[in-house]
Amino acid sequence: MKASNPLWRDRLLDRMPPHLAKELDIYENEIALKKQGKIDDKVFAETRLRRGSYGQRYDNGQRHDGRAARKLEYPAGALTKGPNTLWDAPGMQRIKIPFGGLNADQLEVLAELAEEYSDGIAHVTTRQDFQLHFVHIEDVPSLMRRLAAVNITTREACGNTVRNVTACPYAGVCQDQTFDVTPYAKATAYYLLGHPDTQSFGRKFKIAFSGCRDNACALMRIHDIGLIAVTREVNGEIKRGFEMYVGGGLGTVPYQAKPFEEFVPEEELLPLCQAIGRVFARLGEKKNRNAARMKFLVVKLGMEEFKRLVYEERAILPHDDRWTAYLKEVERYAEEPLRPPSLLQILRAAPEGFEEWRRTNVYRQRQPGYATVTVTLPLGDITATQLRRLADLGRKYVQETIRSTVEQNIVLRWVSEADLPALYAELKEVGLATPGAGTITDIAACPGTDTCKLGISSSRGLAGELRRRLLRQNGSVDEAVRNLHIKISGCFNSCGQHHIADLGFYGVSRHKNGYTVPHFQVVLGGQWSENAGSYGLAIGAVPSKRIPEALERITSRYLAGRREGESFQAFVRRIGKAECKKMLDDLMQVPTHDADPSFYTDWADAREYTTGDMGTGECAGEVVSPVEFALTACEREVFEAQLQLEHGEIEKAARTAYESMLHGAAALLDWKMIAHSDDAAGIVERFREHFYDTQYFHDPFTGGKFAHYFFLAHEHAGRRHDGESAHRLIEEAQLFLEACHSCYGRMVAQAAAV
Repeated sequence: MKASNPLWRDRLLDRMPPHLAKELDIYENEIALKKQGKIDDKVFAETRLRRGSYGQRYDNGQRHDGRAARKLEYPAGALTKGPNTLWDAPGMQRIKIPFGGLNADQLEVLAELAEEYSDGIAHVTTRQDFQLHFVHIEDVPSLMRRLAAVNITTREACGNTVRNVTACPYAGVCQDQTFDVTPYAKATAYYLLGHPDTQSFGRKFKIAFSGCRDNACALMRIHDIGLIAVTREVNGEIKRGFEMYVGGGLGTVPYQAKPFEEFVPEEELLPLCQAIGRVFARLGEKKNRNAARMKFLVVKLGMEEFKRLVYEERAILPHDDRWTAYLKEVERYAEEPLRPPSLLQILRAAPEGFEEWRRTNVYRQRQPGYATVTVTLPLGDITATQLRRLADLGRKYVQETIRSTVEQNIVLRWVSEADLPALYAELKEVGLATPGAGTITDIAACPGTDTCKLGISSSRGLAGELRRRLLRQNGSVDEAVRNLHIKISGCFNSCGQHHIADLGFYGVSRHKNGYTVPHFQVVLGGQWSENAGSYGLAIGAVPSKRIPEALERITSRYLAGRREGESFQAFVRRIGKAECKKMLDDLMQVPTHDADPSFYTDWADAREYTTGDMGTGECAGEVVSPVEFALTACEREVFEAQLQLEHGEIEKAARTAYESMLHGAAALLDWKMIAHSDDAAGIVERFREHFYDTQYFHDPFTGGKFAHYFFLAHEHAGRRHDGESAHRLIEEAQLFLEACHSCYGRMVAQAAAV
């Protein structure tokens, strides 16, 4: 029954906090005014984004999830106004789940909403949120009211706000934790939600809590504020607090969070977060979104100056009783088990598949006799039927202690160990007993070209294909490979967190043989453990259809050549990036369309990737334009910069990366036969005039973002670099060259259409 029904709406209003009911009434009125043309597009865009409502890529009624296409029925006229029309084409609704905490009632409401407003599928994200796709904007207020009735808000699920506050899903039951960070994460999430000091940010702001330093459950180092639970003895008393890091973030160019304070007492957690928010709101970039995240402000000011400003702000903050009021809740906070503790008995005849599932999906809690069970969700998807059954199991086996995870899964906490076989059997009945949680088959992927307007290649399609192939090996995967992590993004923005995976991939395209061909950059050297301990770099673009072969080649080489106990990261460092790239060189080639047309489609999508057919090459070989040769040489240069960085030649690496950008810009100028001097200033000036100012370099989604990397690299040429800044410059050079490839492909297609 939809919330538009007056009786149902009255019941919901009775259960909703008055401030939420009023807020949703206001939003419904804003939608009506927008439909009447009385609210500016840009203003309404920020309004709906702050409530979690996105536009999405429109795919002619098909959604590809890497397993099968789901046909959807749209109202008459839904296709008449073109993609992403606000009123006629569905969008995506993000639903905020602080620290991933859920109960059975909430799962049931999510199931209802998935069926009534979406396509029957809910999606768990890498930030512990839920997303529903193909939701019409006019249905959103009703959807939000039904969520509010079970204490869920979509407010600030996106937009230039504090996004979902994430935390380790094992907090409170983890064997390695210092203390349970759950109540602190909850207090931070609700204190900052709608706070006046967090409403004027230039970009999004992310916070994460970790109960320990070494595990990856919270990925603290990729956040604007990252917090690790620590204790300190003060006057003979053990006091709780947090080691605080600031200025992290992935995005196109990743930054690791830097130490801000070794010990923030628990009573200073909220005021210090508020003070940081105020500094970011006041001094953070507002006009240029490409430099508006807090990581850029921290680098610009330097940590000492940033820290001084934060403590200066903290000193003048008006007192707020809520800063410490939540500490009473911390004292009272405790999850209760449903059943008494009991150990798993030796099974004479275990259910088929139980032992493998128990090995990968069951975590023994710090509390004897209890376990946390991971429900693996391939690609983060769960059906409405599965959500309802999971809600039932949450009531039957645990005290509704359910959480979503950053690995796009769901966990049930406080399962009595003796109940594991019965729980497994019931999960299996509804397709939720898939083993392999936290292993190489548990692949994380962003929506990619399925629904995201920024998607370049099919991340979900590739993830589904890799998963199928790995599962077909029937448990024969070596333990060293089994424990690797794969993460896939459909573009360079790292929503799939490819930078921190053992094996990361992000979508790009290449203009080959007169067609645009889907590719993925292969990223090696990332570190998932130690709260995202290090970031990888791309070593080369491989056609999408050859990525499974690339994965097989890399993992086989690791198994054959690793030393005893050697991790994948250590192996990659030892053999070097040059050797890694050499493994894949032959896979980077693209056969002609006539020889193998499959290369010109993407995974899980039978359609041709583009229709930019420029004709076939001559029989003696492909006719390659000079700009393609030049850009390939630039890619070689930026790879050489990686090798130089690997060998500790930091300044040389930075200079080579900058020069690769110069040569990429010159290649486009030469292709358009635009005269320019050979010096750097002349190339930059002519590139700005003929490609940036004319917006030829601007793609529909990122605009001229990557040109700014080039301009800044030129402006800062000659400055000294450390390893981290050289790493970033190499990353920026790679992205600028990707943009050069894209610009060339677009202009070729435009010329062909004339």
